[in-house]
Amino acid sequence: MTKTSKISGFYKLAPEERLKLVSDFAGLTQEEATCIRSSGALSLEAADRMVENLIGVMEVPMGVAVNFLINGKDYLIPMAIEEPSVIAAASNSAKMAREGGGFTTSNTGPVMIGQIQAVGIADPAGARMSILEKKDEIIRRANVVDPVLVKFGGGAKEVEVRVIDTPGGKMLITHLIVDCRDAMGANAVNTMAETVAPYIEELTGGRVYLRIISNFADKRIIRAKAVFTKEAIGGEEVVDGIIAAYNFAFSDPYRAATHNKGIMNGVTAAVLATGNDTRAIEAGAHVYASRGGTYRPLSCYEKNANGDLVATIEMPMAVGLVGGATKTNPIARAAVKILGVKTATEMGEVFAALGLAQNFAAMRALATEGIQRGHMGLHSRNVAIQAGATGELADKIAEIMVKEKKVRADRAKELLDEIMGK
Repeated sequence: MTKTSKISGFYKLAPEERLKLVSDFAGLTQEEATCIRSSGALSLEAADRMVENLIGVMEVPMGVAVNFLINGKDYLIPMAIEEPSVIAAASNSAKMAREGGGFTTSNTGPVMIGQIQAVGIADPAGARMSILEKKDEIIRRANVVDPVLVKFGGGAKEVEVRVIDTPGGKMLITHLIVDCRDAMGANAVNTMAETVAPYIEELTGGRVYLRIISNFADKRIIRAKAVFTKEAIGGEEVVDGIIAAYNFAFSDPYRAATHNKGIMNGVTAAVLATGNDTRAIEAGAHVYASRGGTYRPLSCYEKNANGDLVATIEMPMAVGLVGGATKTNPIARAAVKILGVKTATEMGEVFAALGLAQNFAAMRALATEGIQRGHMGLHSRNVAIQAGATGELADKIAEIMVKEKKVRADRAKELLDEIMGK
């Protein structure tokens, strides 16, 4: 019988029925299907309401980064990630940062942008003025649809209008500037943009197509800073090595991409653990890194007059404490409780400090022993387990591979066969 992915009414089926169809299609074993079906704190019933065509729950290891002192307050930061060495590196960086007083942060507030695209306008410059003249009415109409947000001090606050050139001619883009308070803001901003779109058409005589939030959250910026004393990180030569590595990243987008990936190792893991939108954060971070026309690092490294390393980071951070998986996923709710933040802005500040710590750890490793030594030491146990080793045997094989500097699947299998043969 020919297999087909064209399945009528798949979405109407129960998760178990969907999984049975998928298992038959892919030839899954009973053990493989059971792994997909198994659920812990996030029940299949709850998960089925979160996404479409659910067949199971994918688990990701969650650990906690320790030692973080941010604005004089201690934090434990939950991180959901499959990559070894990341959580350990962040924790070690935070420990070294404490020697210089920990991390300090600042922010621009929880402000997001809703974009309303209007086309087919004969006089876009004149239409822009018409919109700005009615700014107060646009803000009023937007805020009517979210009285709760307005009640807590948020809501639409400003209107900006741009005329842009496109391959299809000039477009008029209205920006609705919205204070989202403790929400990420997508639902609120999108609803507001859709609400005022007909009024924009009325004012301009144009046709509105897109009305949606922008994930380039350049009005929702978080900044973090740490001073790593030269004594804490291995001396002034290490400081100079880190700065040289930063200068490389600043001047070469090939290096900057990996530099920023190190930042996102920390940020994305914490965003995922708390049920926030990892894709929005990643998109915003990378476009912010490119805002000057060239892809640059999100962090910066300098040496102060004392010879210590000054590390800073600045990036968009559109995270929330209300709405989405942050509330519906019980593990995410527990992670937020571990984090102990009171506002979405505080959460963003913690995540930025974490990203800076993660980046510093990678920079220090690159400037000294190389990135592989610490990473492969932690990765070696995973390789041993994949070869079939368990418990203390996995630890023993991992130790041998690290000493030999041969952390490979084939070597792990050889060692396992040798030890089991004896």
